[in-house]
Amino acid sequence: MSRRRLLPTAFLVAALAAPALGADALPPVVSVPEVDLARYAGRWHEIGAFPMFFQRNCVGDTTAHYALTPEGEVAVTNRCRTADGFDEARGRATVVEGSRNGRLKVSFFWPFRSDYWVIGLDPDYRWAVVGNPNRKYLWILSRTPALAPELLEAALKAAAGQGYDLGQLKYTAQGGGALPVK
Repeated sequence: MSRRRLLPTAFLVAALAAPALGADALPPVVSVPEVDLARYAGRWHEIGAFPMFFQRNCVGDTTAHYALTPEGEVAVTNRCRTADGFDEARGRATVVEGSRNGRLKVSFFWPFRSDYWVIGLDPDYRWAVVGNPNRKYLWILSRTPALAPELLEAALKAAAGQGYDLGQLKYTAQGGGALPVK
C-alpha cells in the first residue's frame, strides 16, 4: 500500500483549512445538536462527496470506519478501491468541547487537524452528512452501500439546507461499480 496514494481524508487536513469562495454570504454552517458516538461508530459507506484532489486515485468502494478508543478519541480508518487494489489511511478524531459530539477535529498527520462536522444525521443513524464550516467539503455517508431514494433525498436536503452547492456532489461507485439509487 503506497503512502503516496492515501485515501480521501488522509490529506484532508490541509484542504479543509482553505476558505470557500462566497461562503460569507450564507448563514454559518451548524452541526447537529448531538451525536451518540457509540451509535455512530462502525462502518460507513461514502454515497457521494465533493471531489477532492486527495481522492483522485479512488475509483469506488470508499468507506470510513470509526471506533471509540479507551482514551476517549475516535479511531478513523478510511479505505477506497483504486485501479491497483485498495488504499487506506488511519487517523484519530477528538470531540470539540461543548459540541455534544457533533463537531470533531480529525488528524491523519500530526500536528494537523481538520474540522469534521456532522451536519445531518438520520434519527436511526442510517445516513450522515459530514461537512466543514467553509462548505468546501461534503460527504454523504450511509450504513449500507446504497440509500433508498427517500433516505438519499433526506440526506441531500440536510446538505442543501446548510447552503452546500449540491451541483458539486459526485456519487461514489460501491459494490464494484454500481452507483447509489437516486
